Amino acid sequence: MTTIQNIKYSCFVFVLSILLGCDSSENVQPTENQSVEIEEVLTIGGTKNESAQAVVSTPDGGYTVLGYTQSMDGDIFNKTNTSYDYWLVKFDASGQQQWQKVYGGSDDDRGEDLITTNDGGYAILGSSKSNDGDVSNNLGSNDFWVAKLDASGTILWEKSFGYVGADSAFSIIQTQDNGFLLSGVLDVSASNGAGNNKMIMQRHAGGDFWVVKINAMGELQWSRYFGGTYTDTAYDAVQTQDGNLLIMGSSDSDDVDINNNKGSYDFWVVKLNNTGTLLWEKSFGGTEIDEARAITTTADGNFLIAGDSRSNDIDLSFNNGAADVWIVKINSDGDLLWEKTFGGSSFDGVRAIHKTQNNEFLVAGNSRSSDGNLTKNNGQNDAWIFKFNAQGNLKWQASVGGSNVDLLMNITELSDGTIIGVGNTNSSDFDISENKGFSDALIIKVKQ
Repeated sequence: MTTIQNIKYSCFVFVLSILLGCDSSENVQPTENQSVEIEEVLTIGGTKNESAQAVVSTPDGGYTVLGYTQSMDGDIFNKTNTSYDYWLVKFDASGQQQWQKVYGGSDDDRGEDLITTNDGGYAILGSSKSNDGDVSNNLGSNDFWVAKLDASGTILWEKSFGYVGADSAFSIIQTQDNGFLLSGVLDVSASNGAGNNKMIMQRHAGGDFWVVKINAMGELQWSRYFGGTYTDTAYDAVQTQDGNLLIMGSSDSDDVDINNNKGSYDFWVVKLNNTGTLLWEKSFGGTEIDEARAITTTADGNFLIAGDSRSNDIDLSFNNGAADVWIVKINSDGDLLWEKTFGGSSFDGVRAIHKTQNNEFLVAGNSRSSDGNLTKNNGQNDAWIFKFNAQGNLKWQASVGGSNVDLLMNITELSDGTIIGVGNTNSSDFDISENKGFSDALIIKVKQ
């Protein structure tokens, strides 16, 4: 039912060593070799479009993947129309598919984020235009749509949050009170300023960070939006040890809630207390486009933010060319502790960062480069995985792809140390042996 290509090779790389500070004369320094084995490349899909957007490890040593599917054939079961639906697929520890589910209605529903929950089930989040099927309510165009599932993927409850505009959800976390925090973007203009449910705030415009807090049963506790008069999009969030919340994404605003835009789009981070009150906001970047995509905690109580950057000034000490992956370490006050760039002379991007069992970090993204930190490119964007240590030094990297566009969207580590990266592919050559439609979900298994 699936196409599996076993690729066994070793990717030898140099470790990146960029000294802290603003001296860009310190470039990539070779210090050691590391090897990694691409054990398996798997494509699943039908004759239309599929993408894997999120992956989590499961207590049985396996993993579960969330994304979206348009097909009604091939590897997709029990789908009744060709609109996009959320698509959840469970694999066991050996990589065999155990079950899959589709969720949604008759319109466009796309799953973006997935977590395992404290009770052994799942929570899934994305955007929905439906008002039927599994979706009980739609308030206009895209809504945040969240569903709580049991361990077998059965819906326990589902909720929609939104207004008449295009409100798109990207991140869900479970909070210390067993509730959930949802974040994404609110079309504030279309909502006519609605979205802050417990306070009156200055009217914004365009799209803003939208943060929605719900309890364990999906009931709304509070919602807030933050931003300026241009485009502000929240992509990820974490809860701090003291119960506060960090939400980050990208912003090109320089007014209302944003006080120090560095130029064009910046990494933008807001810190809230557990009732949604803004504690501080910080911008990081240079004069070009810098967009934050993911955040994770570190073992020393700080935070790493991963994103894309085209800048080579202000907060950035170095750029390899075009766009790089940019990693920023901050503390709980939003102070910049260090920053590192990874990539080559072409366009390199990131979608996810994951803290490993030994407190190092995995990054999932894509690259058009074949130099700098990379050793090959098979054409257009290749899926790109790399690992760095707590000091920001590159341990290894590997790229997988064909002659078309291949992207990684998320990454996790299983209990045995195996790495699973997920995304989508349009290729059917080189490392990708088969494509069953326009785009397939892509799953890469890595042994280190």
